[in-house]
Amino acid sequence: MGLLRMATRTAVVAGTATAVSGRVAHRQAAKYDQQAQQQYAQQQAAAAPPPPAEDEQTAKLKQLADLHSQGVLSDEEFAAAKAKVLGI
Repeated sequence: MGLLRMATRTAVVAGTATAVSGRVAHRQAAKYDQQAQQQYAQQQAAAAPPPPAEDEQTAKLKQLADLHSQGVLSDEEFAAAKAKVLGI
């Protein structure tokens, strides 16, 4: 009877260890999947096109250049207005 009891105890311990290690492996896999998804989202956000504010800047600079070429703005006025638009 002692041998059967020892074999049963070993089977229970081994089964418990297998269940615990399987649970740990599952949690780690879920953690790594979540990290991979976050990295992918960050990469996608970094690859997004620039905001349309540059288009407004370009339009203002073209307008200033037109006024300068028409003689409405002097060289100094044009340079000052351009620096203001560019934030310099």
